[in-house]
Amino acid sequence: MNTSGIGLALILLGAVFAVVGLILYLGGNLGFLGKLPGDIRVERGNFKFYFPITTSILISIILTALLFLLSRLK
Repeated sequence: MNTSGIGLALILLGAVFAVVGLILYLGGNLGFLGKLPGDIRVERGNFKFYFPITTSILISIILTALLFLLSRLK
């Protein structure tokens, strides 16, 4: 991959991050994210622990598929 290809990839990645950031900022909470079966949430007294395992796996699968499709465009 030459430098112009890397530059284009970084621009696309930045655009994806910007869109996701705007959706989260303007849209508030996406209801289902963070509340999927398999996400670990422990609340006891004034202690809260949250580890979104299932949400992380779902986001990883979506991003992997998106990047795979983007790599096939060239």
